[in-house]
Amino acid sequence: MPLLTLTTDLGTKDHYLASLKAAIYNQDKDLDVIDITHDIRKFNILEGALVLKNCFKNFPLNTIHLIGIDDELSVNNDHVAVYAHGHYFVGADNGFFSILLDDFKPEKIVSLNINQKTDYLTFASRDIFVTAACHIARGGTLELIGKEVSDFSIKKNLLKPVIETNIIKGIITYIDDYGNAITNIDLNTFENIRRSRKFSILFGREDEEIKAISTKYKEVEVAEKLAIFNSNNYLQISINQGNANNLLGLKFHDIIRIEFK
Repeated sequence: MPLLTLTTDLGTKDHYLASLKAAIYNQDKDLDVIDITHDIRKFNILEGALVLKNCFKNFPLNTIHLIGIDDELSVNNDHVAVYAHGHYFVGADNGFFSILLDDFKPEKIVSLNINQKTDYLTFASRDIFVTAACHIARGGTLELIGKEVSDFSIKKNLLKPVIETNIIKGIITYIDDYGNAITNIDLNTFENIRRSRKFSILFGREDEEIKAISTKYKEVEVAEKLAIFNSNNYLQISINQGNANNLLGLKFHDIIRIEFK
């Protein structure tokens, strides 16, 4: 039996998450359900896609990932099931998947044609996505729950760093619960431009500067800032046992500039 993961913006204060899980267990009481997060900022598909992108490959092949973010059906918000990287995904075609799978063309995408059993049209995660996910978990094929389409309808791009001869300009794309400011600058890009040269990482009003890459947080003193490539090979600005978001004033979409000498 494959695993089913949940990535949503439902939170834990209200009844929505409990209702979603009840629907899952009503269809398959033996299914193993794993919560990735339910604390995505409301309707923030970029944040949700980055969280799932950073961890879905750690799960076994054939894991099913249900995404409940901005899921209400509309002309511009179709419902799809996707097979990519040996994993299944069920969610809304609202730009989420074009960010999640920006480096890989899915093997199969189907537009879901599942008829829900309620007139309540604003909770597709519970009333449509659960049915699709449980169908897949039982070994059902995507063709039985949807019509194959060639690509996603809504495309949203994950911004790439700007590269010049001696400069990389990136942005902060995510701030985690520790206050680490994660950028869109990956290790390969950094090393390809660096070519063993010295460098300065500039941020804030560019009066904050880091001149080395750490391999662990404790390479600097407590409360000192550092730059480190995280486990997904993206550059992040951090403070050892501190909150870089608050203490350095770093925010989403702030510019991070690397100059090579």
